[in-house]
Amino acid sequence: MSDTRPEISYEQAREELVEVVRKLEAGGTTLEESLALWERGEELAATCHHWLEGARQRLAEAQAAHHTDEKKPD
Repeated sequence: MSDTRPEISYEQAREELVEVVRKLEAGGTTLEESLALWERGEELAATCHHWLEGARQRLAEAQAAHHTDEKKPD
């Protein structure tokens, strides 16, 4: 995934992903429908991963800044 922000929020992607998984687990879909759901699930999982990686990076940067501030003499 590129460095640009995904079109949907983490929460929206996660909720839709839960629904996709529910549909796949329930069965009763054609092979074509199942493949489309799987592909959408992969896209949504990538979106969630993108958001989580961004959050991890922001947290790491905040922690690094905090540790740098602690080392500065008063």
